Amino acid sequence: MPQYDSPLNAQDALVALMIGTSVSDENIRTSELMTIERIVNHLPVFADYDAEHIRTMSTLVFDLFEEEEGVDALLGIVQESLPERLYETAYALCCDVAASDGWLSDQELRMLEEIRHQLAIPRLNAAAIERGARARHMKV
Repeated sequence: MPQYDSPLNAQDALVALMIGTSVSDENIRTSELMTIERIVNHLPVFADYDAEHIRTMSTLVFDLFEEEEGVDALLGIVQESLPERLYETAYALCCDVAASDGWLSDQELRMLEEIRHQLAIPRLNAAAIERGARARHMKV
């Protein structure tokens, strides 16, 4: 298993989870990367975040995903690093990343399901978050 300094700070955990969502289908799209960058640059939860950490979190995620239980390891790190009050925020950010290219692959849907389960997001809350992401990323 790759080495990491655990727990991560909450912002790094959010970024790692967004990157994990993006790479879950083994197809990293420019729109997903731009969404992660936009989120980090504009949302209050990242107000004092050093965007240079995105590279470090990318390396961590890529290393973890090379392992057989990499997704589980990532989710464990995230759960250990995030305060519970940010669980729904984490899920919402991942839904935005997944929806940003206008298409959700089966792998992305499974990743979102695993995130929902690991962070114990109630199904009704998850449905509302998912609907909001879908609405924000609709095309004309």
